[in-house]
Amino acid sequence: MAAHRRRRRVRRWIGRLLWQMHRWIYRRTGGRVGGRLAGMPVMMLTTRGRRSGMLRTVALTYLPDGQNFVVIASNGGARRHPDWYANLRVRPHGAILAARRVLRVTARDAVGQERERLWARAVAAYRGYASYQMRTLRRIPVVILEPEEPEV
Repeated sequence: MAAHRRRRRVRRWIGRLLWQMHRWIYRRTGGRVGGRLAGMPVMMLTTRGRRSGMLRTVALTYLPDGQNFVVIASNGGARRHPDWYANLRVRPHGAILAARRVLRVTARDAVGQERERLWARAVAAYRGYASYQMRTLRRIPVVILEPEEPEV
């Protein structure tokens, strides 16, 4: 049992290290390296921690939808929402770095037909989302990040 926990801890540590390296490379290359994952574009989303108040940045795949950016709060099908989503529910304002563009955004959950349309697009782009939904009892949120100032 202890060996299993140790292996899981090591895998988690390696995963965190790889994501830290990904964020660093993405920023240094303006998204030219690390800008796509599983066939989808990647962004860096920065939120303010709901408890700590510290800035937190995470790499996420997204779908463009007009001027908006759509992200899926799947957390790999885990029982709980990802931390970035919980942060946005408390403080819906954040910033994104997507393809060398830095934008301030406001987050909102997609609901109703809009959610169904965007969920279908997300599953078509990456089938893993459907299997994540089957792994969990929670309904995976579809989040729309709306730029606070429209691009000219």
